[in-house]
Formats: sequence, C-alpha cells, structure tokens
Amino acid sequence: MQDSEPTHTLLFGLTLHEGRSENLHEGCLEARRVRNEVNRLDDEGWDWNDIHDTVVDNATLVKNTTQLLVQKAFKEIETYHANKDDGWSRPFPYIHEPYPMRMNHNEGYALTVDDSGDVRFRVSCKPYNYVKGVLRGNPDHLERVKNALTSEAWRVGVAELVYKHDEWQLHMTVTHKQHTVGVPEEADTVVGVDINEDCVALAAMNRTTGDVLDSVVIEYPDIKRVRHEYFTKRKRMQKVGQTAFETVVRTEERDFVHDQLHKVSRDVTRWVSQFNDPVIVFEDLKDMRESINYGTRMNRRLHSLPFAALRDMVTYKATWNGVPSDDVKPEYTSQRCPRTDCLHKGRANRHRKRFKCKKCGFQDHADRKAAVCVAQEWFTKQNENVPSLETLPRVKKVRRTASGLCEEADSHGPIFGSGVHRHGTSAQGESQVREELKTVAPT
Repeated sequence: MQDSEPTHTLLFGLTLHEGRSENLHEGCLEARRVRNEVNRLDDEGWDWNDIHDTVVDNATLVKNTTQLLVQKAFKEIETYHANKDDGWSRPFPYIHEPYPMRMNHNEGYALTVDDSGDVRFRVSCKPYNYVKGVLRGNPDHLERVKNALTSEAWRVGVAELVYKHDEWQLHMTVTHKQHTVGVPEEADTVVGVDINEDCVALAAMNRTTGDVLDSVVIEYPDIKRVRHEYFTKRKRMQKVGQTAFETVVRTEERDFVHDQLHKVSRDVTRWVSQFNDPVIVFEDLKDMRESINYGTRMNRRLHSLPFAALRDMVTYKATWNGVPSDDVKPEYTSQRCPRTDCLHKGRANRHRKRFKCKKCGFQDHADRKAAVCVAQEWFTKQNENVPSLETLPRVKKVRRTASGLCEEADSHGPIFGSGVHRHGTSAQGESQVREELKTVAPT
C-alpha cells in the first residue's frame, strides 16, 4: 500500500441566521471585479507580479480571498496560452454575472460543529463583515465535514461561494491526509480503459492467468449530442452578433458535461471495485493533440473531448476506494489484433465500432478490444509476458442517458459469442455479424 491524499468536493446549501444575503452578493461582485481587473491588466501587458500586488492592495475582500481569486484568474490565462494553438478563445476580458468567491478555511470562511450536531458556517465577505448560518445538504457529506473538523487525519480545504438554483451554496473540499491506496505493481486484476467520444470501454484481465474476467462498454451519447447542440447555438449567436448570452450558454454546457462525466466516472469506479486488488490502466493521451490532424471540423471535435476530465474523475474516485491507477503508451491499441499469436496492426482492421483482423479474422467490438490491448500494454510495461489470448467474453453494453443507466434495445437478431477458436480461425463465418450483448452493469 502507498499513502495518498484524495480530495472530495462537497456541496451545501446555506441557511442564513446572521448577516444579510446582500453582503454575499456584494462579495461576489467584488470577486468579479478582481477577476476582470486581472484580465484587463494582463491584456495591457503588465507583469504578473505587479498585477498581483496592485489588485490585492486595491480589493475590499479579505486579503487571502483576493489572493486566491487572482491565482484562479492567472490559471485561466495559463490554460488559454497552453491551448490557444488548438483554437481555444482567450478568457472573456469582462464578465457581467457575479463571480464565485474563493476562500481558505479559517480565512475567508470557517466551519464549526455546535452542540446540536449542526455544522455552522461563517463567511467573511469583507474584514469584520460576517454572514453566519447552518449548512444543509446530503447527510453523508455533512458527516464527512464533521469528521474533517474533528479528526487530524482530515483537512478542510478551499471553498467557493456561489449563487445557483436560486440559493446560496458553498462548494468545499475535504482531504484525507492518511489515506492508503494499493500499489499498481501489486495488483491482481488489470483493468484496461479506452475512453472515446461517445463511450468508455473496460476490460478486466486476471494478472496470473491472463483470462479476461469481464468487460463492459458504457455509452454516453448525450454528451456528444448536447455539446454539438451548444456549439451550434454559439455559432448562430456569433453570426448574428448576439453574444450577450454566450457566457450563459457556455456555463450551461460545462455544467451538463461535468455532471454527466461525474455519473459515468461513478459507474466506472463501481464496476472496477468488484474485482480483487485491481489497477486501472489508461492510455497516456497528453500529447494527443499534436498528433491529430483530420481537418478543421474533426480536429475541433477531438481536441475538445473531455478525456482528461473523465480520467481525473475516475482516478480520484478510485483512489477513495483504495484502487491505484497507471498509464501506458497508446500506440496502435485501436489497430492491433489482441491475439498474442497474431498482433497484426493496420487501420483497415477497424471500421467504426467493429474490429476484424485482416490477417487472422478475429472479430470484436472495437472499443472493448482496445481496452484489452491497453491491459496487455501494461503487462509489457511491467516486463511481464503478455498472457496468451484466444477467446473473449461477450460484450456488455450500457447506455447512460440523462436519467441514468438503461438497457438498450436489441434490434440486430441473434447473439453470437465473440473471439476465435484455439486454432486461430474466426469463431463465426464471414456472413455472421457478432452481436453485442446489451445489459446493465452490476450495481
């Protein structure tokens, strides 16, 4: 086992008992001014050290809160410079809506547990200007906050004050300082992960026998569909010059995608946790943008995919369960035949969601096959023999909609097993199309 410090973000509504809600609104307006001022001065070419000192000295918020807001604004600018070659727009120089106040515990805000067991908050919008009340929210989250306040093993972190869904909310982080996570090299089960535009495929392999214990393809078509709808909205708004609500549209899109990715990551973590001492293996896609050039439209779609966001969510949720993660090189995982007696590579092997090796005739769901190859790459990374692979279990396919997981309709006729015979010939005739078994992942 190895030490880790996983962080969990918790959301609470605020019930105000002392102070005025207008003070919170004024604080968020001042946070907006700080953020806009940082962007204005950066656009004028100021040195960042001078921007920091000037903005902090002239803000009316608690000093530590202003410093966090300046750091957040700098981070937005850094993200833009890191991705501007991919067509990312510069942060809006001026935003009109209130901006979240970002605060450190015992600086801009403080939490305590009273005798009745309620978690009380104090938010300092300005020095000696307090708003006090009680947190309300998920009982499990409230219990986690209480543990963080009373145990030395926990740390209460940064919080953001936001006005959302007609109420004031506090989004805060808690960190477990003494959490232990398994060591990847000591895992018994290797779970390969293949993240795509519309689904994530998982394949679990036994490290000793090399058997594929189970596999699943979790689809999330709503993310692709909704992102395209919002992109179309923004383009039409820009075409007619109606950009006043562009920020609102971007925020709605971001919130929807973020919510869906959290749900998908929970499904992934729940599925992985059923195996004995697993390690989650991802493809290392940090340099993916430099190698993609499929035309303007396809580049935009692929460059903006939330690969990293989904990976980060899965990683930190798995860490809470003590499950480690690792990565491997992604070369040819989508093109290579997984049969150890073949290993043929070629773009022609894959057509959309179907993989058929042009050399040995092996057929499988293309994304599930890629997840198997990711797991095999991990064996190679560990300098271990890649287990001989002859057959694969049937594919379980799950579709996540906005309302949750659902069983997908089967419209393709009979179900055939995937894989190959031990002599290496195709398990089905060429006229037979392997059918994916569509079912709901175990809960």
